[in-house]
Amino acid sequence: MPLVVVGISVLVLLFLMTKLRLNGFASLLLVAVGVALVRGIPVADIPDVLSKGIGGQIGDTMLTIGLGAMVGRVMGDSGAAQRIAAKLLAVCGPRWVQVAMVLTATLIGVTMFYEVAFVIIVPIAFTLVRVTRSKLLWVGLPMSIALSTMHSFLPPHPGPTAVAATFHASVGLTLFYGLFIAVPAGAFIALVWPRLPFVRAMNPSVPTGLVSDRTFEEEEMPSAAWSLSVALLPVVLIAGAAVTDMVTSADTPVMHFINFVGSAPIALLLTLLVAIWAFGPRIGRSLEEVSASCRGAAQAMAMILLVIGAGGAFKQVLVNGGISDYIKQATSGWSVSPIILAWLIAVILRVALGSATVAVVTASGVALPLVAGSGIHAEVMVLAVSCGSIAFSHVNDPGFWMFKEYFNLSVIDAIKVRTTYTTVLAILGLGGVLAMERVLDVLNL
Repeated sequence: MPLVVVGISVLVLLFLMTKLRLNGFASLLLVAVGVALVRGIPVADIPDVLSKGIGGQIGDTMLTIGLGAMVGRVMGDSGAAQRIAAKLLAVCGPRWVQVAMVLTATLIGVTMFYEVAFVIIVPIAFTLVRVTRSKLLWVGLPMSIALSTMHSFLPPHPGPTAVAATFHASVGLTLFYGLFIAVPAGAFIALVWPRLPFVRAMNPSVPTGLVSDRTFEEEEMPSAAWSLSVALLPVVLIAGAAVTDMVTSADTPVMHFINFVGSAPIALLLTLLVAIWAFGPRIGRSLEEVSASCRGAAQAMAMILLVIGAGGAFKQVLVNGGISDYIKQATSGWSVSPIILAWLIAVILRVALGSATVAVVTASGVALPLVAGSGIHAEVMVLAVSCGSIAFSHVNDPGFWMFKEYFNLSVIDAIKVRTTYTTVLAILGLGGVLAMERVLDVLNL
């Protein structure tokens, strides 16, 4: 049974990494090869499948994560990240630092991919940890939870947007309805999870090389205006392109240019160029010093990128091994509420494959025939599939490894934290979707 293979592969991976202490990159590749052999993928094709998985994952994330890490390190080494952290503390106070992180992550995460927003905000979180002497998870976890919620629940993120197209749902209405579910659910979990005893017992340190350890004096830091402007530049570029794309379908050179500068890699590249000047020669730092910051960020990112790429290889083996097709066939005859069925299929696919995007696209194909005859609002069905895709993030999810590496957690601790919060978010999302459908029916909308 394909799902048994998935379960055994996860157990083997945990054994390799926790008991044998084998490197995550090597462990993921070994398990991926084993699953490929068991699932009958021809031996001659396995290297290509692994390369496709690694290439697809790294191609999507390397530019984003690499450029984002460089921007963060340049800001950290110049004192700009500390300036932003100080401004947040001045506005909210140390007591409300978690609320500040949730608000920041929610506003930025509405339009930005999880990975992009994560690498932009995490240097500020690291700096706040050092300045307030708080635990890393106390400050960083609310940020990650809020970003996960926005990315998984709402368009214009890729999963929800793809499902909206499949169901012929309004992207604008999906976003509007989804905000009523995503914002309260994300904020609730973001503020509750760091307070749970098993999370408070963890005390990981900030990974070395990703942020400056230096504490700057007031006169050494760039102004708040410059610091915030550079930090928000990619947000403005990416969000501006997303909003423009939502309100117009014009195919003009201007739109092509907006989409170009609003793509995550280009937006971050432009931000890096601005950061190099603004926090380099403009304030008396040499280009050599700024280049050293970029090199330090790249070196610190090397293993993180390798592990994320190997996670993509594992995911690709599961897809090529027919796991998604098996689940699609097995669930096609179930007789349950279309909302619950769509959510449950997305959950099962997410557990088996790891990729939220693959899960939502496949689940939407299974649930599509249910939309027309059910009388359920298409936008609600989009949200049902989307929130199901966040559940049970674990070792076959490349985002899991990014979370683990940035927060310097063991595999077991990362499962305890990330797998649990993503699952509870999915369940809260389902409850919100069912309630939303009921409200729309009562209001006759």
